[in-house]
Amino acid sequence: MTLHDEVMTALGAVIDPELDEPITDLGFVRSVAVDDHDVEVHLRLPTSFCSPNFAYLMASDAKDALTGLDSTQHVVVELDDHHDSELINTGLAADAGYRGTFKHEAHESLDELRNTFIRKAHTAAMERCLTGLLRADPDRPIENLGTVTLAELPDDDHTAALLRRRSALGLSTAPTAIVMVDADGATYTPEQVPMALRRARSTRISIDGNAHFCRGLLRTRYPGSEDDQAPRLLGSEPADVSYDPTFIPLSDLTVRPASPEGALL
Repeated sequence: MTLHDEVMTALGAVIDPELDEPITDLGFVRSVAVDDHDVEVHLRLPTSFCSPNFAYLMASDAKDALTGLDSTQHVVVELDDHHDSELINTGLAADAGYRGTFKHEAHESLDELRNTFIRKAHTAAMERCLTGLLRADPDRPIENLGTVTLAELPDDDHTAALLRRRSALGLSTAPTAIVMVDADGATYTPEQVPMALRRARSTRISIDGNAHFCRGLLRTRYPGSEDDQAPRLLGSEPADVSYDPTFIPLSDLTVRPASPEGALL
């Protein structure tokens, strides 16, 4: 591979913590410049006010991924068009770390933030797998999902994603391991399963919704960035194939009548 190829592969392992997708798939890599063994990468985000800790986490992970390559010598990673770009870029250049960059504003460590989103990603991956079983067998009692093992899941991308999340959390990936566990490995009683699945579904829908929304915002902010976005497989539904991302015309919206008190119902 060329150094440019190595750089793109390394950046493909950098994950947006909230959206649980590689920054390369999301279109967040604006440019890559390679000069001999020196690399300069510019990143972009859907808005100028994306959470600074998320922004720093991605930019810092990108720099770490590139400096870890044997083929690179001098690495520059900069975040463009963000309200904290100057602060973040200065911190990255000085290798100041998260707390050194944001000082008193750094209320929590990046490790705490990263762990929070790994736990959410695991919950969403687990729900996708279990919901897939329900779709394949609609008559299956939901309560029985609490006894499903990893060996019973199909050999597909959703299962592979779940195994990666379980490994990141230190959970068992043995074929006999129970699928439906929380991020600490605790199982559920049959009575707890329906509510636990509903909560997991809420987490998954939130991640999927944010991912689709942020992709659309990036395309609006940076015309042409859609060419850099990979099709989203996680969370995609059959209807997504024909989905028209344009806004719904106001003429298609119906306003409900006001209540007797004057408030909209």
